[in-house]
Amino acid sequence: MGYGTHDDGRVGSPGAERDDPVAPPIAASPPIITADGSPDEETPTREGSGLRGHLNEFYERNFGLLLVFSAQTFGSVMNTAAKLLTAQDSANQFHALHIIFVRMLATFILGTLYMWYKRVPDFPLGRRDMFGLLVMRGTAGFCGLFGLYYSLSYLEISDATAISFLVPTWTAVLCYVWLKEPYRMQEAFSGLISLAGVLLIARPAFIFGSPSVTAPNNGNATMTIFIVDGPQEGLPVVGTPSSPQRTLAVICSIVGTLAAATAYSTIRVIGKRVHSLISVNYFAGLSTLVSALIILVHPDIHFVLPQGALQWSLLLVIGVAGFLLQFLLTEGLQREKGGRATNMTYFQMVLALIIERVIWGTTPPVLSLVGSALIIGAAIWLSLQKAKPNEVKERTAVADEETSLLGPGRRQTEA
Repeated sequence: MGYGTHDDGRVGSPGAERDDPVAPPIAASPPIITADGSPDEETPTREGSGLRGHLNEFYERNFGLLLVFSAQTFGSVMNTAAKLLTAQDSANQFHALHIIFVRMLATFILGTLYMWYKRVPDFPLGRRDMFGLLVMRGTAGFCGLFGLYYSLSYLEISDATAISFLVPTWTAVLCYVWLKEPYRMQEAFSGLISLAGVLLIARPAFIFGSPSVTAPNNGNATMTIFIVDGPQEGLPVVGTPSSPQRTLAVICSIVGTLAAATAYSTIRVIGKRVHSLISVNYFAGLSTLVSALIILVHPDIHFVLPQGALQWSLLLVIGVAGFLLQFLLTEGLQREKGGRATNMTYFQMVLALIIERVIWGTTPPVLSLVGSALIIGAAIWLSLQKAKPNEVKERTAVADEETSLLGPGRRQTEA
């Protein structure tokens, strides 16, 4: 009973000197008891040997990047399905509002079930004092989504994807005006380069002249807005939009990027006071509601049922891929720090070019490729600019489609 009084083991009976060496193993046992293999993992990591240790290290270091890559892949698949459903030559053409309704309804249902299962704080409506900002975020997100899907009706996927990278430019301006954040010369210069790229993609007739019309071997008249590599490759190219339609689609796409930047700026104001998935659910719920109301009241738009297994499958792909895009992007950007995740989002442009080549057998013209390179190059250059030490510190990101396009310096949320 007297052993407890000899804490040092330097004074006392021989029994105390003999028992004290036994105490340290008891105190040190918890780290050894981590029987998940932590002692075995520790040695290869320290010595830098062992294939399993290297693989685990590579996995831990790049898992977030893999999630972002997977999200971009699902985003490209979703855009392809939307393009197929909204194509002018479709036998049962879907409007952009139909695509938004189906996709965001699926996202809302799956997101609600996930948050209910995980018992997310303040589920389902979030904090009361944030309600107005959340509604604003959802409404702006809907406008951004509509601009994207409407542009897909008349633009190639690669062009619509490239224009979406204007979001960082608009966000820099909005954060300067609304949040009084610094607006650097690099951001202004990047914006000018991006706008020049958009001009090359839009190719308005008053600058570039009217596009010529050619007749390929399959007899379908088409404009030289894209390059058809062969009449037998991919889906037939019919119903090519006119120059005014293309210009209108570009304008809607630009307005959509402005709305997406507004949604992101609202997210910055909300900060970490609301869980990120609640913010995404407002986006999905309001998009579903607004699109349904417009379809009901608009005289020229009505709900249509898919015809055939292909259209049902495409709608299913849009719903599932849209939710996976949101979920994987949220998880990936929360795990990956710095500019690596942001730069991975530019891979979606490569996927868009591959999809166009495989499915439609087309290649964008040189002017579109140059314009896309200008937009993406400006966005990458802007993301690589280092923020000043007194600017916003790095915090946990609230990730979604809009924020995935932003550089690391502007993808942080306010505390």
